[in-house]
Formats: sequence, C-alpha cells, structure tokens
Amino acid sequence: MKTENKLHPSNLHQNRYDLKSLSETLPELKPFLFTNEYGNLTLDFANPKAVKALNQALLKHFYQVHYWDIPEGFLCPPIPGRADYIHHLADLLAQSNAGKIPKGSKIKVLDIGTGANLIYPILGNSIYQWRFVGSELNPKAIESAQQILRQNPGFQGKIEVRPQSDSSMIFSHIIQSEEFFDLTLCNPPFHESAQDAQEGSIRKVRNLTGKTIQKADLNFGGQATELWTEGGEVAFIRKMIVESLNFKNQVYWFTSLVSKSENLKPLQIQLEKVGVVDQKIIEMAQGNKISRFVAWTFLQSKQKEAWKNYRWI
Repeated sequence: MKTENKLHPSNLHQNRYDLKSLSETLPELKPFLFTNEYGNLTLDFANPKAVKALNQALLKHFYQVHYWDIPEGFLCPPIPGRADYIHHLADLLAQSNAGKIPKGSKIKVLDIGTGANLIYPILGNSIYQWRFVGSELNPKAIESAQQILRQNPGFQGKIEVRPQSDSSMIFSHIIQSEEFFDLTLCNPPFHESAQDAQEGSIRKVRNLTGKTIQKADLNFGGQATELWTEGGEVAFIRKMIVESLNFKNQVYWFTSLVSKSENLKPLQIQLEKVGVVDQKIIEMAQGNKISRFVAWTFLQSKQKEAWKNYRWI
C-alpha cells in the first residue's frame, strides 16, 4: 500500500503543534518555549527535557493521560508517528471486517518490547479502546511502565505489562496457551551494534542543533535493547517470523516496523519460507520521512471468517 507524505487521516496531529494551547494544558511546558527569529512560538527540540514535556502535554491534551514519565536515558517517542502505526493497524483489521474498524475490549493487542514509555498501549487503548499486553525485558522499563499504569487508573484492566524472562524469545513466555491476539506490533531495535546506535544518536543531535558532539546521552542515547541487537532489525524480525509459527493459530496479524526499505526483501523471503498465507507491506509517512511495517498471517479464509464472527461481531 502506498501513501502520500502525510499522516493518516485519522491522526489528531496533522498540523503544527499549538504550543500555546499545549502549555495551557501542561504549564510545565512553558519554560521550554521561546519565540524564534520569525516571531513564532517554538520549542528547543534538541533538549530532551523539552521533548519529554511536549509528550506529556500531547498525551494530556489529546488523550486525557494525566501522568506520563520515563526514566532518564530512555527513548522519548514521537507521538504523531506512534499514533500513525496504531491507525494503520486499525485499517488492517478493517480490511477483514467489511471496512469497519473493530473497536473495544474484545480486540487484544500484543506490543513486543513496550519499553519504559508504554506508548503504543496508551494510544491504542485511548483511541480504539483495545486491550493491550506489553512485553518487556528491562526491569527499569517495566517499573516505569507499571508506574504509568498506577498513576492512570483509567487503564486498569485494559493494559497489562508482562516481563519477558528469556532474552532469546519474543512470543514464548508471553503468549499463553489458549490466548488469542488480534494484532501484534513491534518497534524493533534497528542498529547492529552499540557503536552504530551511538553514531545514529550523534547524527540526530547534529541534525537538530547543527553541533557535532562526541557522545549522545539522555533521551538521545537510549537503552541497548531499545536501539541495537546483533544482526540488526533483519535478524530480530527474522527471529520473530520463525517464532510466530508456534503461535500461528493464536494471532490474526503479526506486524513489525521496518526502518530500512532495503531490509524488506530478505524479510519477504523469510515469510515465504515459513509459509504465511498472506503478507503485506504498509507504508506510512510523516513529512519527508517514510516508514513502513510488515504484516503477516497464517490464517486461511475460513479461519479468518470464524475469527471475525467470534471476536469482532
């Protein structure tokens, strides 16, 4: 599927940030705002604390999330792009449901590597009222995610965080027997080494500030499991594809973001090897940045129809 260079039509973040309104929603944002040389109110996007305050304001203003925080050194996710993945996943379900997006607590979604920020479950539940399970390896990230849930009682019984006890596994130890998920999603680590991840973070700071630094830290650093894995995203998603075979009747659509377009071909070959019934590449866009996710299913037509009638209708 192709898309124009703009956010999903349902995305609430189509236009420039209304920083005045956001700072009224969250007064803590105000100290980070300033008027630039063109007379426009703006934000120092190179300041991790400013970016975190912006996220807190966006989540409170648009999604009624009254508490959100992450520990120092963890990645701060861009809300518009994360919301886009959720909206395109909704469209993916709608394609199998006569064009109607299945909403509500009947829909269950697994977020692989939910992180300290818990952003996908927060957005998916806030927008479509889907139930979520978020898996995570990092104990500090788990505690942060659970703190977000404790401070937002509205998510009680709707979002669950499950520790992954085995770093060599993705779905195993998380998906229980007789448990079904309509979707899985993942934003995999895409660098191949710690050095590659550090160089990527340094480039990000240079692009934002024009300054060359020797080391990126705080939110422009990120934790190892967030940023890199041996073999990069191709190795990680290949492992995910192979392991998904063990849960082929318990998940309707498996999906994962793919950061580099050149990685699509080897992943499509891997999907053919494991015998998926259907696979899709869904493109997304934010400004000049193009991203995409790969989706696959093992369900035959009769299984899909039975799934829809049992879970969605």
